[in-house]
Amino acid sequence: MPIRDARPEELPLLQEIEVAAGRLFADVGMDEVASDEPFPLDRLERYRAAGLAWVATDPEDDRPVAYLLAEHVDGNLHVEQVSVHPSHARRGLGRALIEHAAARATTEGLPALTLTTFTEVPWNAPYYTRCGFHPVPDADLTPGQRAIRAEEAAHGLDRWPRLVMIRPL
Repeated sequence: MPIRDARPEELPLLQEIEVAAGRLFADVGMDEVASDEPFPLDRLERYRAAGLAWVATDPEDDRPVAYLLAEHVDGNLHVEQVSVHPSHARRGLGRALIEHAAARATTEGLPALTLTTFTEVPWNAPYYTRCGFHPVPDADLTPGQRAIRAEEAAHGLDRWPRLVMIRPL
């Protein structure tokens, strides 16, 4: 499926994708995550305006079915969010978006991709390990990564084990 920059008018679709993908967390007993609100439109617009919001689209109608948001954190490209609509899951879209982000980071001369994730959710840390990421020990976290983890903890995400992962490029 094609990958391209997100368009302003598509931001509500990204919210719909995030809500649909998030519902899967209820299947693993994480109802609070499943019912979490999607990113607000103004936050999505900041990623889009920075050129760090990409969508995988259905080739039939060019409609986004998955997306990735990224930001620069401590000299790396940090994957803030990857969401794939369940109707298009298991087609390699998440991996394709990660590879797109890796190519962008390489073009920018950045040494790595980073992300934070749940350790025990099958489509989180185990999946990212298969995509070439490995855990970053807490003692080795950068200031930006510590700030992200603190924000996640304040949001209540630390009720379940989380970690920072890195993929050298």
